[in-house]
Amino acid sequence: MCGLAGWAIGSTTAGRAPDVSALGSMIEALPHRNSGEISGLVDTGPRRAVALAAEINDAPSGISLSFDGALLNAAELRAELAKRGHAFEGDGDAEVLLRAYQHWDKEVVKRLRGPFAFAVWDAGKERLLLARDHFGQKPLYLHEAGGALAFASELRALVRAPMVKGEVDVGAVGEYLAAGYVRSPRTLVKGVTKLPPGSYAMWQFGKLRTVRYWQPPDGQESHAPEAGDPVEAFIEKLDETVHLHMSHGAPVGVLLSGGYDSAAIVALMKRHSERIATFSAGFAEDKRSELAAAARVAAHFGAEHHEVVLARRDVLADLPRLVASRDAPFSRPADVALHLLARHAARSVKVALSGDGGDEILGGYRRHTFLRTLAPKQVKPHGLFVIPIEAPQAIAGDQDENSSLRKVLYYEQTGWLPDNLLERSERMTTAAALSLRTPFVDPRIAEYVSGLPDAARVRGLSTKWILRQADARLMNGAALKLRKAGFHIPLADLMRGELRDLVAGHLGGQDCLTRAYYEGKVLDRMLDEHFASKRNHENTLWTLLNLEIWHRNHSARAPRT
Repeated sequence: MCGLAGWAIGSTTAGRAPDVSALGSMIEALPHRNSGEISGLVDTGPRRAVALAAEINDAPSGISLSFDGALLNAAELRAELAKRGHAFEGDGDAEVLLRAYQHWDKEVVKRLRGPFAFAVWDAGKERLLLARDHFGQKPLYLHEAGGALAFASELRALVRAPMVKGEVDVGAVGEYLAAGYVRSPRTLVKGVTKLPPGSYAMWQFGKLRTVRYWQPPDGQESHAPEAGDPVEAFIEKLDETVHLHMSHGAPVGVLLSGGYDSAAIVALMKRHSERIATFSAGFAEDKRSELAAAARVAAHFGAEHHEVVLARRDVLADLPRLVASRDAPFSRPADVALHLLARHAARSVKVALSGDGGDEILGGYRRHTFLRTLAPKQVKPHGLFVIPIEAPQAIAGDQDENSSLRKVLYYEQTGWLPDNLLERSERMTTAAALSLRTPFVDPRIAEYVSGLPDAARVRGLSTKWILRQADARLMNGAALKLRKAGFHIPLADLMRGELRDLVAGHLGGQDCLTRAYYEGKVLDRMLDEHFASKRNHENTLWTLLNLEIWHRNHSARAPRT
């Protein structure tokens, strides 16, 4: 596995190509993504200058590539390619990708399953191919200007490229303050975009073209469902996906909550392995903790269960470093708890499955029973912000004939899911040296449930109906009282206690880099009210605190408005 980093410059700018030492600096920003020997490829010619971190440099074909993630169907691809005459020297995913690219060219993206992002430089075609998996589990950032393209797995690596200035995008800041995340393709850095999920980009002779090779089927007109029992068919497809996510040569565990999603994963893993390791986290003083429900599931299936009981001081002790690992401001304090859980799990396993994506694919939120709105709306204190605050707009897709449920799910699957949920989970687990895999966002699962009637997902006030039915069968009727509650951190009290100095030191006074976004008197009043327990501003202050920490990590002061 190799973090992506590099650039390609066309003929009009090749004469002023960056110093190649900058490539080393970009690679150094991604040590948690580099598991093998990485070399720097530099290829210059009359029409281009290309540099990238390369996991493979194949001299006979003139192809170099870097691959971040896992090809879950590598064994199947290897067997097919071997029959077609391709020889293999090793057993790594990167070599499978190399041979698959040689055989299918850019269409290779349609053959891959699993979380992936990759860069392929084909010297013979003088073409750079960049791609990202179907739902965007693995990240890939781009900066294009004047025929020059820079790319990297993370923002903190990309801003080290000489052609990237790293200036803050004030409009994106407004979007973060409104919604808690920035919707693709936008980012907090001006001129830097995310390659959208399910897309590939081709750079050739100074020109970049982006192609969407897959999109969530809820954004398209529904098709007729398959015949037969839908619950049993769903179990069969999820079982195949879970088994595929297990079968990659490394010890595998489960991040187990108290909900239906991860419980189904544990049940299906038990079909393929006698020994299962499960990991759950919660706070000792949290009466709504999921620990008890997770323990019941683990005991029912005979799993080797690990509980991580968190203390408030543990969660918030190293917040600035974790915001740097997140590569964006934390929208929720639970992200920190996830990192601590992943760090504990990484001591026993290298790969963990989770139920992430189940709510967005199967209709698991209470709002899915009401369907009142597509875009999330958050009420912000009047008079605080002096920059425009706007939530991202809904993206309709080809949905004129689609139901309200499918429209809402498509909106979430193309925004909240890749740009917030999967992004933060991937960053927090990768930073802990744990490879996270999410069976519910396998495209085959999404394609199957999208073909079912809406009532298979949301029935009355019952969410994730088909998963609830599947769990009942998988657990043989055992009443385990599944309940997902999430991580609850008493932020209000923390900000008046252990976190008070951190909050005041970052948001109060002239040292605050983000103060230009706010009306200073209003912010100071909010701080005073919260510290004096007159009002609870925990959510707003948490959002502002993390935005300030992110600015400090990037050494970026808010532009004057």
